[in-house]
Amino acid sequence: MAPRHPGAEQWVPDGAGIGGLRRAARTCEGCDLYREATQTVFGEGPANARLLLVGEQPGDVEDREGEPFVGPAGRLLDQALEAAGIDRSRLYLTNAVKHFKFDRIEASSRRLHKKPTRGEAIACRPWLQAELRAVAPELVVALGATAAQSLMGPDFRVSTQRGEVLPLELDDERYELLATVHPSSVVRLSGDDRDCAFAGLVRDLRAAADTVGDR
Repeated sequence: MAPRHPGAEQWVPDGAGIGGLRRAARTCEGCDLYREATQTVFGEGPANARLLLVGEQPGDVEDREGEPFVGPAGRLLDQALEAAGIDRSRLYLTNAVKHFKFDRIEASSRRLHKKPTRGEAIACRPWLQAELRAVAPELVVALGATAAQSLMGPDFRVSTQRGEVLPLELDDERYELLATVHPSSVVRLSGDDRDCAFAGLVRDLRAAADTVGDR
């Protein structure tokens, strides 16, 4: 039987701005991931950002530093944003799950990323919904399947719906969403495969920026 999680609702302050949400998230125990993670890694960026990018979860570097997208995948995302003509400082960057989930390698300090379950993503979704309400972006960019399915449901497939601007409704709030691959999937590739995947990510980011006229 899958573990049950209380969910983050009781930790999310009603009507709070990004600063208040970030402070409240530090004490969240909405799922068991907080027990092993170093800290909550909340979203960052201007509260009036027109583009809001959502990844899966913080990685090892993000968990240690407390900031989203500062590890290898974040560095590749920076390269893709630059190639797409997008200023990262104007984006709001966050993750569907705010704590690092990992497997610890015995006799080593290494921690290997482990994909969060749907239950963990659902438990953490109140934080993401609160971020969306506070920022009110013109477009949400979902990076990878976990982020896209946390917002669009488990039947959503990035492989068939990437690059499309789609309606997103959450608790009577309406947004638009564009899904693409997660930068970590590009990091794992090499040679021509990596070049092709990187070009596809840049293309999708350009489409996102063009949608909101932010390039």
